[in-house]
Amino acid sequence: MTAIGTLTPGNSGVASLLESSETSVDDESGTDAASLGSPTLVEGIKVSLSGAAIAKSAGAGGKNRDIEESDLPENVQQLLKMIRKFRQQIAEKNAQINALMANKTLSNEERFAKIAALKGAISALNNGLITANLSLAKVIDQSSLTAEQNLKTNSLLMKS
Repeated sequence: MTAIGTLTPGNSGVASLLESSETSVDDESGTDAASLGSPTLVEGIKVSLSGAAIAKSAGAGGKNRDIEESDLPENVQQLLKMIRKFRQQIAEKNAQINALMANKTLSNEERFAKIAALKGAISALNNGLITANLSLAKVIDQSSLTAEQNLKTNSLLMKS
């Protein structure tokens, strides 16, 4: 495929911003480009949240709160969180596949290409999920968890 009439900074007739800003500063003030490297501090945007937004953001960590509040070792907690995250991402990809199947505005080729890409992503996520489950089993076998902790781990593992 041949590109006809492409514009590059060299042939557009417009100097690049970097070149024009350096030359104008050099010409006017006599400073060099090294002095331009120190940025000045500018006050940013301030955001205030409503009470509902604060409550919602505080509840955002609630999905894994049961894991964090358990008396399980940190490595078991991290693996349980990772497993939940993989499951959530797989569910999201499956929902995207279902939405693509229902989308009649796409051609069959586009639909199949997008579905194939999503299935590839699901495959990678499934591999991660399997690895995390195997790691969790290994950690449980190597650690001396109490019967109560084993029961808690299994119940947390079953939750979505």
